[in-house]
Amino acid sequence: MNETASSERYRQGMATRRAVLGDAHVDRAAAATTEFDRPFQELITEAAWGHVWSRPAWSKRERSIVTIALLAALGQDDEVAMHVRATVNTGATREDVCEALLHVAIYAGVPAANHAIKIAKQTFAQMDAEKAA
Repeated sequence: MNETASSERYRQGMATRRAVLGDAHVDRAAAATTEFDRPFQELITEAAWGHVWSRPAWSKRERSIVTIALLAALGQDDEVAMHVRATVNTGATREDVCEALLHVAIYAGVPAANHAIKIAKQTFAQMDAEKAA
């Protein structure tokens, strides 16, 4: 990613992205960026992080909860795990994640919620182990 991009939306997006996902995650994504996926990385930084996640009407906690529910409903396993891990930065609690996944069960299906619960439990266990180490 080009952190010197001139767009204010990009700069805001990068700040929000770092606040939510953490510097280590964003630095890994930047290091893995190639000319092929650079346009995509710039798009998500500006659009998802600079426009949507940076809007003031909802807190990062609220956006985190909704994002986890949507990703679970869509079966986006890696993204579910990434956003569950990000809850340490957004203020969303484990209870919030549980409640979001209960909604997924009712509105998107029990199998989707069941699988996302498995992912969330594994992710929280990894987070706990890292914290204890």
